[in-house]
This record gives sequence, structure tokens and C-alpha cells, in this order.
Amino acid sequence: MAMSAKQPLLDPLDRLEPYQQLLTEIRASQFLASAPRGLGLPRSVRLALTAALHHDLNVPLVLLTNRADRALGLLDELQFWLPEGNNLYFPEPNPLFYEKLPWSDSTKRERLHVLSTLASYHLPGVTPPLTPPVIITPVRAVMTRTIPRRDFLRAVMRLKLGDTRDLHEMIAAWVSLGYQYSNIVVQPGQFSRRGGILDIWPPSHPMPIRIEFFGDEIDTLRYFNPATQCTEAKLERAEIFPASEALPSIAKKVGCPSDEVSELSIPALYAFPSSLMDFLPQESVILLDGQEFIQATVNDIEEDSIQRFQTMVEQRELPPDSPVPYITWSEIEDGFSAKQVIELGHTNVAEGSSLASRIDPGPRFAGRLKDFQAYLRLLEQRDQPWVVVSRQTARLRQLWQETNPDYPETKAQSQFIEGSLSSGWVMRQTSTQSHHLLTDSEVFGWSRPQPRRRPLFTSESPEAIYGELKPGDWVVHIDHGVGQFIGLHRPTLGGVQREYLTIEYKDNDRLYVPIHQADRISRYIGTDGSTPTPSRLGGTDWLLTKSRVRHAVVEVATDLLELYAKRQAATGHAFNPDSEWQKELEASFPYIETQDQLLAIQQVKHDMESDRPMDRLLCGDVGFGKTEVALRAAFKAVSDGKQVAVLVPTTVLAQQHYDTFRERLSTFPVTVEMLSRFRNQKEQTRIIKDLAAHQIDILIGTHRLISDDVKFKDLGLVIIDEEQRFGVAHKEHLKKLRAEVDVLTLTATPIPRTLYMALTGVRDISTINSPPEERLPIITHIGPYDQRLVREAVIRELDRGGQVFFVHNRVQSIPAMYNHLSALIPEARIGISHGQMDEGELADVMRAFTSGQIDLLLCTSIIESGLDIPNANTLIVDRADTFGLSQLYQLRGRVGRGAQRAFAYLFRDKRHAPTPDGQERMEVLADNSQLGAGYAIAMRDLEMRGAGDLLGTRQSGYIQAVGFQLYTRLLGQAVKELRGITNLPSEVSAAHALMDEPSLLINVELPLASEIPASYIPDQELRLSLYRRISALRSEEEITQTQIEFVDRFGEMPQRLKDLFFQMQVKLAGEAAGIETIGIVNEQIVLTWPELPKGIKQRPLPDVDPIARIGKNGYWLNVSHLQGETWQQALLRVLRKIASRLDEGWK
Repeated sequence: MAMSAKQPLLDPLDRLEPYQQLLTEIRASQFLASAPRGLGLPRSVRLALTAALHHDLNVPLVLLTNRADRALGLLDELQFWLPEGNNLYFPEPNPLFYEKLPWSDSTKRERLHVLSTLASYHLPGVTPPLTPPVIITPVRAVMTRTIPRRDFLRAVMRLKLGDTRDLHEMIAAWVSLGYQYSNIVVQPGQFSRRGGILDIWPPSHPMPIRIEFFGDEIDTLRYFNPATQCTEAKLERAEIFPASEALPSIAKKVGCPSDEVSELSIPALYAFPSSLMDFLPQESVILLDGQEFIQATVNDIEEDSIQRFQTMVEQRELPPDSPVPYITWSEIEDGFSAKQVIELGHTNVAEGSSLASRIDPGPRFAGRLKDFQAYLRLLEQRDQPWVVVSRQTARLRQLWQETNPDYPETKAQSQFIEGSLSSGWVMRQTSTQSHHLLTDSEVFGWSRPQPRRRPLFTSESPEAIYGELKPGDWVVHIDHGVGQFIGLHRPTLGGVQREYLTIEYKDNDRLYVPIHQADRISRYIGTDGSTPTPSRLGGTDWLLTKSRVRHAVVEVATDLLELYAKRQAATGHAFNPDSEWQKELEASFPYIETQDQLLAIQQVKHDMESDRPMDRLLCGDVGFGKTEVALRAAFKAVSDGKQVAVLVPTTVLAQQHYDTFRERLSTFPVTVEMLSRFRNQKEQTRIIKDLAAHQIDILIGTHRLISDDVKFKDLGLVIIDEEQRFGVAHKEHLKKLRAEVDVLTLTATPIPRTLYMALTGVRDISTINSPPEERLPIITHIGPYDQRLVREAVIRELDRGGQVFFVHNRVQSIPAMYNHLSALIPEARIGISHGQMDEGELADVMRAFTSGQIDLLLCTSIIESGLDIPNANTLIVDRADTFGLSQLYQLRGRVGRGAQRAFAYLFRDKRHAPTPDGQERMEVLADNSQLGAGYAIAMRDLEMRGAGDLLGTRQSGYIQAVGFQLYTRLLGQAVKELRGITNLPSEVSAAHALMDEPSLLINVELPLASEIPASYIPDQELRLSLYRRISALRSEEEITQTQIEFVDRFGEMPQRLKDLFFQMQVKLAGEAAGIETIGIVNEQIVLTWPELPKGIKQRPLPDVDPIARIGKNGYWLNVSHLQGETWQQALLRVLRKIASRLDEGWK
């Protein structure tokens, strides 16, 4: 078995005689006794011991702890001790026992990954992982009943090259294993079929597997990339493990309806209770992270579950004979039998445990760096080995080398290590020498940051962005106007039957759009969300409308470009490239940045380093890491001697940003201050005075910052957080700033005006779409106010140690609501918070809630902006129908910021029906519960409110006439053309999804039955997406790549599909040559240019090829007597010749 490189910091532990003695005892199986022996180890050394045992024993290890947050923290820290280890997390389900709520996809996946890894130890002929796993799990995950090992192993399907299989039987077997059919496989647990090609993604595999058959024989097995759908690596064999702990095949045997099978069915499906412990191979070692605490947690969970069960039986939500969904502590102990179990904590510790007696906690300096340096010098004098592991390594090493210039640099490099540990140790090696490990906990007094689980891999297929068109949608055809898309049809036109996109116009007229022209269609979004009037086919109205809109957008485009020109002409401060301190600050970020975050940071820095004032909008969902981007930009500005203003909408958010900025910048000489209602008049006067004297670097505040008496000495950067909360007047003040200083705007749901401006290129935009941690979508309930539901929701949250936001947006009636809630939930500690409270009182309440002294915060929408309390995971909104969509989304963003499942209850007044708009807003929010939905919600808001008010009423009519997407497309074209005239540089926006390349204007009609046959891709929705994707191809290279991808994904291409790609090649070549139509007349191919201007009788065309006869306005190609090539090859050859002659200067 392969061993990963050993962390050098484990050597001192390795050298201890008591550790070697422990190893000898384990190898001699001396920990098989019924009561686990305790080692009494401090927490700081438990993971180091786990890593050392993993290296020395080379067997699977399970570290069992009492809580999920503790388990996640250990998993994150284990990465330091075992950087190349097979470190796995076995999670607990999100719902509590007996709750009828679905498990999250990530929970299912991670549990199945662990079970599949362990199953490989029990399957004959299957090689277990080269590096044995270290599994960290909270005890509730082990209590949760799972599939018995015997059933799991029986269900495994093994495949290898050359196997003979019946495709239908194989698919039926996959369904019985819990796999779901999908058109395209983009996440674990899915499979698809296209002819003789099967795709499947077992949860235990890093990528999906593609199986290609030749007849009934497996011809190829390969991994493929779900994002590109293209092959990554070839395989000889593969094991297909179950995709669910609740097997549909077992459900069928016990008579459970297949559509009701889920993980909640596990107790009913399997008579014999089973857990993770049953999957462990014989040689595994189980480590307990404090048996006493684990046992107490099990007892508490069991007690709560019994109470919940009795309540649900009383309320007739559960039958009284429901099977128990968990196992007890005594059953867990039964699972320990025949395996070695070691208690790392203080239960059953033998007196004077020799290993624990060698380890003491280290001294604490609480940020006093001089004392810390003196301590290190003392250790050096006494020749004691020491190591510092810190998130501020570079800074500490620099300080050490400045005060000790003769100290060898290589030695300092090895003693100051980048990392994050919860605490250090003093480990006595001999009677005279100890090893000293110091961490941020000892040096600064910082606790280790909360871990963020990385998001599990999910993908979108390459054509996902083309999939928004559905039958029944209103669409705009660039040449024929507004109609209703009714689907794909196969009429026979011109003697050839093929597939067309069908649009219905006025008087039931139908337009059949050739599939290679699918890019000429876009969805219709009007100004007010109302149903548009369909255009008349063949009439002149649409041409007139389009002409008027074209003229109108030229005016708008001119205004936009004037704005651009002003920005180009304005010279701001060009910031210097990153300093060493900048790099240190970024290295101290305790999480791994997402790709989106890194790109946004790069774009912001690029803007700051140019001499043009930055005006960038950073659009990222709540909790996706926008603040870190802002903090790095602020530090960059301060490093150049400039001041920074951070403008936030609420006092509470100002306080939170103030705390964050101060903690992150504590080791640097940066002065951070706050100006808000939490500061008294005397403090405010001092801050304003210091600001004018440049004694403050970063000032965070509410709109008080915009007051006339607030004067910056040398302002370089303005950061505006949650922009949607500021009014137009405030923004106008900020607009003046934009001419001379850099402005970075942060928002989760950009108000449509801002989104529109960014989409049309007025302002640069960066988007952060990927969550920085594994977070669960929020379960959203909408309906009339229900006391029982409120009580249940609050009690559930309190049961799991969480907190609740209750939003009641009328200050006058908050006391009455307080009395109502106190009577309804007497066990909850309730606090009140609203904007009309005294500053000191408000600050005290918020601090009490943040520190967990208040269970339920009854508040107005003061909590809407940016508050970050990971322990608050239930939100209840009274009269939610009276809030705007953006407000509702921000409110919901206050919960679900940790690893727990969050709940949002949007209640309306039960006595009055909500307004249609109010109801729609609540439904949109419930529909968009996935992570990263902010951008989608802003687009939906655009559809609901319309785009009419964006550019004033004059433009509103034009948008209504042609739809928002076509309007922005025409505007994009106008900006592009005018840019060419004015030579302004093109600024590419990250959000130009709507500003796609204008469709090709050429019309190609050739006698080819070009289409994607239904026999090749049966699913109509997928075919439509692929048609739109193919019609958007804009180069020969893209066409070739797409053809290679199709063969890989769907198998050998039929002739009709090859003809479709040929049509696209002809379109591109014809467009490059400036041709308007290509068609067949009297068995000759005719290439025609646009209509000649009046007075000109003949277009001057050169002789390009023997088969091309020059006509009045084009070429006639005689392809009846070709030798050595097909007419298709001849056509492409001539078109390319014409295009190259054009490039040489022929017009």
C-alpha cells in the first residue's frame, strides 16, 4: 500500500518512548477489551497522534466525535497533518430523527463514498485504496441506520472490457441501485443512454464513466469530464456501487412504492439495524474523541428523538408502530466488538498515562509580539527545538529576522510554517529537552477559524446556457418579430423533410426557422411582464418597428460612449503592483479561494493598477466571499498611502465589517475606524478630525460618511456594500466620486438598473457564482401565518442548538408580537431589535444575539444587510408579501451560512389574500432556493418589473416593442459599431450573456436534410439546446471541436448531422465573403450579394475559379461535372477563395 509523505512535525511524537510502546500494544491487539482504555491526551495532540498511527499502522482509522462542527474542524485540521492522506468525512443527515425532510445531495454522496471505499475491503478481486482512509464522523452519523453491508456488497456491479451484457438488463439494474435517468450526466447518481453508449456516475468515483458497446460486448470504458462531456482517461475495469442507501430493489421486495423510496425509508426497508461500524474491515482502529461527551450526546439525541416521536404520533403525523431510525449507544458498542478501540480523551484513563504526562500546553502571549520574540530567543539560548505554525507566518518570520539578523534564513524557513492549528504543545523529549509548537492560539489568542467544506463537484453540460427556450415561450425573431415558440416540427419543404423551430404569429401564421438559424431567435422580456402582441408575418410593421428601435439605440449608445470617453479621459491614481505585505495578508486568509473569487480579485487589482478610475460591480450571492475581495482592495489602497471609505446601509453591518477588518488587519500598521450611530458625538468629532489629518486609513460607516463635514485627506477607494439599499440621492453623490476615485460596489441582488447597465457594458462587472463552502440550499415555506408551524420551527432550531430571526417590519406592533411569541414559545429567550432603538441598547442586543445569549431575535428588516451569524438557521418573516423581491432574498440570505440545513418561512396575513405581485415574489424566492440564485433572481426581477424604467420612459416603448434581449443585442451592435468609429477600447464584461454575438445575416438554402435525427438523440429538449448551440458557433475551429465532442458523447455522427455542420461551415465562409444568400437555381449554386445601390447595374467581381461564372450581383457555380471532389467541397473551396481575395483588398 502507498504511503504519503510524513509531516516532519510528527517526528518529535515518533521519538517518544510512550508512543512506541502504544504502537507495540496496538500491533499486539491489546485494545480489544470491552471498555476502551483512555490515553487522557490534550486536544492539541489528538490529530497528530491520529496521523502518526495512520503512517505507522497503515490500516483504516475512524475518529468518532460528539458534534458535526467539531468533526468538520478536525477534518479541516487533519489536512495539515496528513496533506496527502485519504481523509474522508462521514456526515450526519440534515433532518433530525423522524423529521420528514430530504437529505441533502452532499450528505448522500459523502456517506456513499465512505461506504463504497470500505466495501472494497470486503469484495474479492477488488483492490482497496492504496492509502487507507481516515474517516472522521460525528456520532449522530453513526447512530443513523444505513443499508446492511451484505445488501450493499450484493448490489455492486463489476464491469470490465470484453464483458457481454444486455443493455436493457443493465439499465434496469442501475435503476434498482438508486441511479436516476438524465439526458446528460452532470452529477453523481445519474445515468444516461444514447444508442450503444451508456454514461453513469457512481458516487464513489471522481468522474462519470462512459461505457461504449459493440453489439452486446463492452468495447470501451472511460472516464469523461462532466463539464465538457469529453473523454479524460481510459479504464480496464470499473465497479458500480449503489447510488442510494435505500435500494429500490429492496423496496420492491417489501412492497414499498418506488416513488416513495428515499433515505427516510431505510428503517422500513431493512429489518436488521446496521451502521458504519459494520462496514469496517477487521484490522481497522477506532479512536474516540472523548467517550464521555460522545455518550452524553447519544443520550441527549435519543431523549429528544423519543419526545419528537411521541409528539408526531399525537399529531397523527406518524403511525405508533414506526420503526426506530437510529441505533443506541449499546448497539454502537456492539459494533466495536472484535475491533481495537482507543479513547483519546479522559474516560477510563490509567493512572499517570505515560504519553499524556509528556505533553503540556504552551505559554500564551495574546498578541504581545515582543514577549513572544523574547521567548523564542530564550528557547534558542537553551537549545530547545521550536516551530511556529501560523496564518501570519511571513510577517512573524520577517519580525524574527529583523530582530535576529544573523539567524540563518533556511532555518527560519523551516521553523515558521504556514498553517492553521487549534493549539500547540510543549512535548518533553528527555529530562532536559522539550519540543515547543506555537500556533496562532498561543501567539495572538486567536481561535482556529470555522472550517468551510469545499463544494462537491457539480457541473453544467456545455449546452446548458442554451436550454432556457420552452414551447409556449414568447420569442423575437430578428427578421420577423414577436411570436410564440411552439416547438420542433418536421414538415416537408422543397421536397426535403427535416426539423425546424416553429413560431406562431398573428392569425395563426407559422414560421419554420431552419435549425442552423436558431441564433436569430431570443426570448421576449417586455417592460411590464405583460403578454406581448404577436407580429404579422410578411407585413412591414416589424421592419418599421426595428428601424425605429435601431435609431433609438444609436442615441443611447452615443450617450454610453460619451460616458466611456469621460472615464477614459479621467485620470485617477494608478496603484502600485502588490507589495510583500499584500501577499502576506492574502496568505493569511484561512480558506481556499474559489476560482470566481480569484478572478474577481484579479480584475479589481487590474482596474486599480490602471490610471483610469475603477467603476466595478461585484455581484456575488450572500456569503460567497465578496467581503474578502473588498478587504484586499482596501489594503492595496492603504499600502499606497491612500484612504478608503467603506459605505454600508445599516449600523449593524458597519459594526460587523469594522470587527472583520480590524481582526484581519491586526498585524499591520493600518488604522480602521467606524462612523455610525454606535459612536457618540464626542467620538464622531474625533474621528472626523483624525480623518482630515490622515490618521485614519479605512473608515467604515453608514450614509453618515456622505455628510458634508466628513472630509478625507487623500481618498483613493470607495467600497459600497449592498448597493440596492441606497437611494438615488445617495447614489448621485457617489457618482460624482466615480469621476476621480476608484469605486467598488458589492451586491448580492443587483437592482435591475445596475444589472442592466453592467450587461450593456456601462460598468464593469465581476460575478462570484460558486459557494466558498459546502452549504445546503434553504428549505423555503410560503403560506398564511400559522402559530403551530411557528412554534415547531423555533423548537426544532432550539433543539439543535441554533437561533432564530423573526422579522416583523412594523415598529409600533413589535411589543404585541413579543407578547404573542413569549406566550407561544415560553422556553425561548427573545430579544428585540429595530432601527428606532437607542444606539447603545441596539448594540447590546446584537452582541447578546451574536454570543448566543438570545434564542430568537424579533426584529425589523434591520437585519437585511450582510449580517453573518452562522448559528442562526431559521428565518420567519411575517407579512412577507409586502417586501420587494430583492429585500426578501437579502433576508433569506441571513440564514444557511453554516453547514446546517436552514429553513425560511415566508408568511402572509391569513385574513387577506396577497396582491398578485406579492404572491409572485414569494413564489420566485421559493423556486430559486439553489445556491448562487441571486443573479437569477435579479434577472427574474427584470422580467417581473420589466426593463422600462431603466433608461427613462422614452426607451420603455422601444423595449416593449422588441423585447429586452433583442433591445440589448441591438444596443450592443450599435455600441460595437460606434466604438469602431471612435476607436474606444472594448471593455469585455463578465456578464455579457445577453450581449452575445449578433446572428449571422446570411441565408443558406441547400438541398440537404440537415438535422439531428431523433434516433441519434431522442430527447427533444436536448436537441433544441444543441441546435441553438450549433447555430452560435463562430469559427471553423469551434465547429471541428464540437464535431469531435459529438462523436465522443453520442457515437458516430449520422449523415444528416454531418450535413448540419457543413451548413454551418458554409454560413461562416459565406459571411466572411460578405454574401447575403446561397441557394440552388436550375441545378446551379447561386452566391448573391446584398442588393446593388440605385444606378449601379453590375457588381465588379473578379474571376475566382473555373466553375464560378460571374453574374450581375454574384456567382453561379456549375457543379454538375466535377472531378475528384464533391459539390460540397467545391462550394467551400470557392467561398474561401472569395474571402481570401477580399482580405487582399478586393471589394
